[in-house]
Amino acid sequence: MGSKSDFENSLRTLFTRVFGESAELDSFRRLSGGASQETWALSGGSHEAILRRAPGGTSGARSSAAIGLPAEAKLISAAETAGVPVPKVLHILSPEDNIGDGFVMSWVKGETIARPILRNDEFDGARRALARQCGAALASIHTIPIETAPPELQSSDGLAQIAQYEDIYRSFEAPRPVFELALQWLKTNAPQPMDPVLVHGDFRLGNLMVDENGLVAVLDWELAHIGDPREDIAWICVNSWRFGQTENRVGGFGQLEDLLDAYNSSAGCSLSSTEIDWWEMLGTLKWGVMCMIMYEAFRSGADPSVERAAIGRRVSETEIDLINLLEAAHA
Repeated sequence: MGSKSDFENSLRTLFTRVFGESAELDSFRRLSGGASQETWALSGGSHEAILRRAPGGTSGARSSAAIGLPAEAKLISAAETAGVPVPKVLHILSPEDNIGDGFVMSWVKGETIARPILRNDEFDGARRALARQCGAALASIHTIPIETAPPELQSSDGLAQIAQYEDIYRSFEAPRPVFELALQWLKTNAPQPMDPVLVHGDFRLGNLMVDENGLVAVLDWELAHIGDPREDIAWICVNSWRFGQTENRVGGFGQLEDLLDAYNSSAGCSLSSTEIDWWEMLGTLKWGVMCMIMYEAFRSGADPSVERAAIGRRVSETEIDLINLLEAAHA
């Protein structure tokens, strides 16, 4: 995308385009968050914004499931209309911006890192409210009309995901008995599907902006798809996303009964905690396979970062989680 000075000049022009001719960009910096996309903080005078951009400005989806940044921006706007707490999309990048693929959104204040959210005293009140707030947010997400969703969204129900992740797992030719057992259990005990809805796809701490009062915004919509609403509810319950606070089934901070009470009240349904069990098993298996993908990226040299190696080692944690879930299912 050109030189560093070209990028800075393009940012200054973009800032003016978004906030008006009198707005001047005073500072910009790349934030550490965002594993698959660049995140930049822009500020000038009384104006602040976040630029979410494809790496180097060049569009390249993280996986075949990722919907792409322009579609993500449109989906965030649809979520705002549905009452979901999200940043406001201010501008979708075009070729004339000379920055690449991405969009500009409002700068929402809060914390996304799990450790302080789950441990710091300043978030005590947030932790007490967060499960119910997540339930209400998920209910709003699942009411977004499918016909208004970007056409890039794929459909993927539980059985389709089992097939997808089993194919990936077997491609590594590294059999893991616990995964084999979990796959057979999931296939044998697959529930009847619910009516498909728009699913966030990665609803968990890390993708939720939280302040001292609780949920501020739902972030990172790139894995959104059409699917079963129970997938979203179960994903935040996967033990890996409790970050050590295993006694709190929802994200390490709350109880599933509170989330479901708020969800059912908002969505007008009657989901029970036992209906989430199968989906939590599936989510745990999926994360285990993702860990294998991370390790393979490190082993092959495709991504030799320490982060990929460290995440790859976590596959053993998912095996322990699957054993515990299988034992509970047969208790």
